[in-house]
Amino acid sequence: MSLKLYDTLTRSVRDFEPADPPRVRLYACGPTVYDHAHIGNYRSFLVYDLLHRYLKWSGYDVDFVMNLTDVDDKTIDRASEAGKDVREYTAPFTESILADARTLGILPARSYPLATGYVPQMVSWIERLEEKGLAYATEDGSVYFSIGAFPAYGRLKGLDPEFTRPGARVADDEYEKENVRDFALWKAAKPADEAVGAAWDSPWGRGRPGWHLECSVMSIAELGETLDIHMGGEDLVFPHHENEIAQSEGVTGQTFVRHWVHVKHLVVEGEKMSKSLGNTITVHELLEEGLGPAAIRHQLLGAQYRRELNFTRDGLAASAAAVQRLLDFEARLAETVGAGGVDGAGNRPPAADGGAPATATAESGGLAGPLARLADEAVEAFRTALEDDLNSAEALAALFVFVNRVNGELDAAAEVAQCDLEAARAALASMDEVLGLLSVAHEDLDVDDDFASEIESLIAERKAARGDKDFARADAIRDDLVERGIVLEDSAAGTRWKRVR
Repeated sequence: MSLKLYDTLTRSVRDFEPADPPRVRLYACGPTVYDHAHIGNYRSFLVYDLLHRYLKWSGYDVDFVMNLTDVDDKTIDRASEAGKDVREYTAPFTESILADARTLGILPARSYPLATGYVPQMVSWIERLEEKGLAYATEDGSVYFSIGAFPAYGRLKGLDPEFTRPGARVADDEYEKENVRDFALWKAAKPADEAVGAAWDSPWGRGRPGWHLECSVMSIAELGETLDIHMGGEDLVFPHHENEIAQSEGVTGQTFVRHWVHVKHLVVEGEKMSKSLGNTITVHELLEEGLGPAAIRHQLLGAQYRRELNFTRDGLAASAAAVQRLLDFEARLAETVGAGGVDGAGNRPPAADGGAPATATAESGGLAGPLARLADEAVEAFRTALEDDLNSAEALAALFVFVNRVNGELDAAAEVAQCDLEAARAALASMDEVLGLLSVAHEDLDVDDDFASEIESLIAERKAARGDKDFARADAIRDDLVERGIVLEDSAAGTRWKRVR
């Protein structure tokens, strides 16, 4: 089986076939950097990351580019209100968005092109559209794309051909255009544009590029005339991506995108997220509340990307518990000593009589057993789920079924073959290469060497206190560590600690 993805253009789930395997040219519409990104944005970003990780996991050479829009109407308005140059205004938001992305474990794109860095290429692109009769300038120095001159306009959205028929000349946003449906490629500069440094010279006079043009030029400049996958939120299908197709294919005559992938919006506590309702939430706010990035990541990946996701506080709590369960399972696998083998730290068990360490036998260490079988089944189920239109919910289910079954085997078994344990550890690590939950949790929960040494000293002091029957002191040490986010777990093998949120 190979990866199947829903393609918005053909309205069908179909095989993904890159033009030049193993290379995959992957482009995603990033945020407009006039404010902090909200969790709805990050749902899309995490789907981008899931696909990026899956493709790498499957052996593809992924060339991933995500743009950052740093000049458009909203950005200019905000910069003007702040009395700043548009680049000065957007820089802190760009840094914040990328920092939160790193915290959530999102793999970096190869490039994050800024729209302001590609204006000369955009001017050239408009000139080519004019030469082909697909664009026209108005008296004020603006330039528009003539959708009536591009017969294929409307395929992505599935518009009626009547949509492209010319209408009455209208004034839109103070820019004259011949047809109400034509869209701006170049906007003549206004005083506010000049005031914030958002105006450039062009053959039509001072002005700035239209938002739709920016993505076409940046994606083609970075990845070539045909993209294997173009991703974005469902709100971008029309008019943004429809316009991208027209202005891209209008110049190149080539298929612009082989596969269109769009992410459905999320809701918050059952309601659409909006500033008017006051329920807009940023990742930055959740992190400041002390919520773990792995829990945020888990919840935002909890539904398949074409299904509505209801983001709730209860869901975050459940996600935090799920991540902790994975951490506990990973620790159990690491600490379990295989028969005739070693634990995850490389330690061999002592012989039963206290003599030399045990050695592997054909029965205990040389043959695959139930854990290896469960590992193979889990990875296969995991892969199948992701190949089925990137079904992250089913992939997570496959992972936790694996956790349940392996824990059951470990509970019941008197001993476990070393190769069995290694297979289970490898399967867990492999699936996390795609999901990124454990790696994010580890980075979040890591402690520095000095604190780790202090914890070990306190554990030793607590052990001595219990040996002296000073249980009050032992309890006080445990409680102090809990307040500092460190939980102790006592067993016959000794005491181990872990950091929790």
